[in-house]
Amino acid sequence: MRILYFSRDYTPHDHRFLTALAQSEHQVYYMQLERRGHALEDRALPPQIEQVVWRGGQSPARLKDGPRLLFDLKRVIRQVQPDLIQAGSLQRAAFLVALAGFHPLLSMSWGYDLLLDAERNAAWRWATRYTLRHSDALLGDCDTIRQLAIAHGMPGDCIVTFPWGIDLEHFCPGADDKPLYPHIDGSSIEAGNQPPPFTLLSTRGWEPIYGTETIARAFVQASPQRSELRLVMLGNGSQAPLFRQILAGDGRIVERQTAPFEPGQFDRVLLPGHVSYTELPRYYHSADLYVAATHSDGTSISLLEAMACGRPVLVSDIPGNREWVTPGENGWLFPEGDADALAQAILKAVEERERLPEMGRAARRLAEQRADWKKNFPQLFDAYQLALG
Repeated sequence: MRILYFSRDYTPHDHRFLTALAQSEHQVYYMQLERRGHALEDRALPPQIEQVVWRGGQSPARLKDGPRLLFDLKRVIRQVQPDLIQAGSLQRAAFLVALAGFHPLLSMSWGYDLLLDAERNAAWRWATRYTLRHSDALLGDCDTIRQLAIAHGMPGDCIVTFPWGIDLEHFCPGADDKPLYPHIDGSSIEAGNQPPPFTLLSTRGWEPIYGTETIARAFVQASPQRSELRLVMLGNGSQAPLFRQILAGDGRIVERQTAPFEPGQFDRVLLPGHVSYTELPRYYHSADLYVAATHSDGTSISLLEAMACGRPVLVSDIPGNREWVTPGENGWLFPEGDADALAQAILKAVEERERLPEMGRAARRLAEQRADWKKNFPQLFDAYQLALG
């Protein structure tokens, strides 16, 4: 079967799907709608996948680009002659395929398209419903997405839902790594009866939707009460200047590196910037607790990675997270957007740090049961059969 995989950008999710598809008997073509700023995935496209060169995929896609992109998409369809197109997000790549009138179309929700974009305004709602109405099947990663799709008119029996999962061999419990940097390993704590460092880890981008500002504010509130608290925030983003203002505003958190838009180091905060897929497990192993304050999410891959590495989690109380976190068993939930509540939850976790190893083991067990990419991926072919049927 000839499959055209059409995605908004090249992300770790796309690499995961394309790598698995490359091992199948299908002939797979990959087409990228746009390129947004820095590269989202640094691993090369699998050599078995043929990348389609077309008018898109070189820069951010704008509304005014729609007609020429639609025209060239029709050319690509005539040239490739796919038996099926798998496309997402809904209001972008899948919407273009729906406008082109191609069938069978397996639309793929990326979470934010139904959680946020579909509620922007009437035009985005119309694009959402148009795409779903012209899709032969829909692929989603959690029940929250399924229910939203049904609310927008997608028949429930045309939806395939499974957690996209992770590589449980790459993300697995391991011996705690050595501290990441000297200034964060407690060396600044005077010798005596001081407790060992307690490290929080955030891996989400520094954008408003991910609530990382909430984490910074909560840490500034909690850290004066517990000298052992440390924070590692991976990534970067538009809120970098705001984070520095929040963190440097506390006299106990002194910035060592002052470039305003680049990762830097604080006495109790580490900002390593973007970390490669290969290096990620080391950061999970070096943390005591994974923290995320996302305002909207489906099944968070970062959450699954942390759990698979045997780390308890402290995350915002939103529907996607509630499908994975049982408070007191494998982590905790806090009210979305509430920095005060997050600060108190952090302090509670420090007080109960002796419970964390068992909570981490519970997190790993759940990841093994539900988040194994190798077990979950074959359900994609069920979605193909549904669309073809």
